[in-house]
Amino acid sequence: MDFQLSEDQQALKEGVRTFCDGRISADQLRELEKEAFDRDLWGELAEMGVFGLRLPESEGGVGLGSADAVVVFEELGRCLAPGPLVWSHLLAGRVEGAASGECVVGGLDLLGRGEDPVLVEHLAHIDALVVLREEGVYKVAPGSLEGAPIETPLDPFTPVHHVASLPEGECIADAAEAAQLRVEGAALASALMLGIAEQTQEMATEYAKGREQFNRPIGSFQAIKHILADMFVRQELARAAVYAAGATLDDPEVGSVRRAVSTAKLVAGEAAMKNSRSCVQVHGGMGYTWEMPVHYYLKRTWVLENVFGGVEEHALQVAEEIGERG
Repeated sequence: MDFQLSEDQQALKEGVRTFCDGRISADQLRELEKEAFDRDLWGELAEMGVFGLRLPESEGGVGLGSADAVVVFEELGRCLAPGPLVWSHLLAGRVEGAASGECVVGGLDLLGRGEDPVLVEHLAHIDALVVLREEGVYKVAPGSLEGAPIETPLDPFTPVHHVASLPEGECIADAAEAAQLRVEGAALASALMLGIAEQTQEMATEYAKGREQFNRPIGSFQAIKHILADMFVRQELARAAVYAAGATLDDPEVGSVRRAVSTAKLVAGEAAMKNSRSCVQVHGGMGYTWEMPVHYYLKRTWVLENVFGGVEEHALQVAEEIGERG
């Protein structure tokens, strides 16, 4: 398998990055933090085909595959694009208006969940809520939910409501579809974390080149060089794992889809978490201040690590498959 991007994929990647650089810069993130959601931005992402990317052209989509989708979501992760991006992408074609951006789709993954509190992200901004259960996929009207907002959410761009009671809703797909959506969601979440690992590595490197101590850039000191080198290695490992997951989703005959996706979730999650922490460390005392954008990436990573299956679940999945093959 060749994990190098094709010319079309490279052009797709560059196009999304150009949009993100101009529309969701660090300064604009601070403005978005006040509202946590921008309908105009959501519409622009829809016009670019982000949500209908894997939808067939006959249904108004772009007609690309998962290998292309992870490239797009990698760039969205770099800029911390806000909103329920993964859910609206997953449900394009299943929920009317999701692909065009007219219907903002949020989601709730209850597969494998116990009696944990029901926490719904972006409740005030979504037009439809899709719930993954063991029995299937259910659509719930957000207006029917009574939720108490969490005053200080972990991620400033991911507002959360605690919902005391969740109605069953309308069943729109079976259990197999629910399981498949969860796997695809984990791959896209991995791509978002790959983008975070890349961006924090670049931020740390640029800061190390410009920040001086003892009349020398701090990047010239061996200890900082080691940190930056480790960040780069983690980023490249995550890229290989995430691209492999996207390619395997498109062609399941090359290997186990679940193993590839779980590996991507684990490797990209570790890269995003450790690179975000290292970025804070390289920035020194400034890295801990709210004015520096570094904290946004660390907080988003904490959220993404726990969606569509946490670290323990995916590690167990990989271990079980290795044991079966052994």
